[in-house]
Amino acid sequence: GAKVRRLATGFRFTEGPASDGKGDVYFTDIPNNRIHRWSADGTLSTWREGTGGANGLYFDMKGRLLACQGGSRRLSRFGAKGNETVLVAAYDNRPLNSPNDLWVASDGGVWFTDPRYGAQDDLQQGGFHVYWLPPDNSALRRVIDDLVKPNGIRGTPDGKTLYVADAGGRNIMRYRIAGPGRLADRTVFIRGSGSDGMTLDERGNLYLT
Repeated sequence: GAKVRRLATGFRFTEGPASDGKGDVYFTDIPNNRIHRWSADGTLSTWREGTGGANGLYFDMKGRLLACQGGSRRLSRFGAKGNETVLVAAYDNRPLNSPNDLWVASDGGVWFTDPRYGAQDDLQQGGFHVYWLPPDNSALRRVIDDLVKPNGIRGTPDGKTLYVADAGGRNIMRYRIAGPGRLADRTVFIRGSGSDGMTLDERGNLYLT
């Protein structure tokens, strides 16, 4: 019996909603280079401008907001006051394509997708891949290199399973997380679904957009 309710309008291209510990929802307006916050009391505010084309967002265990900055081709973290720390911008000494979506595991490791939409110039990674950044922000590891165009990504709270939406291949993939930055048991979880973002509820149900 639930009904969809419109909360706000006036944006150009909204993406990447993420909720903090208070229930406030942050989301991006990519062309306008903004991150907005919808507060639990119903108020809307602009949390940050000049976001580097931020797309997918996710809060880590310390309450810090991480963003895939597709325009700036990097992954960054924002502190409580909006101060920005660039975590990674290249793999194998070549710039990333356009980080799109991410999931932060409970151990602090960051899993993210790196496709490219729009202009396809200056691509230096030889394809669209999935990466893992260790908690200490040391060497970035490429963990999936056989998908057409990976987009949405989400792991289970117990850290045992990773789902990846191959929007280009129109499949939802499932992997067993075999350890830090290691995947095994690749399977097609849903065939013929070209999903963008995804999320999990408290019962383990997977939701696709």
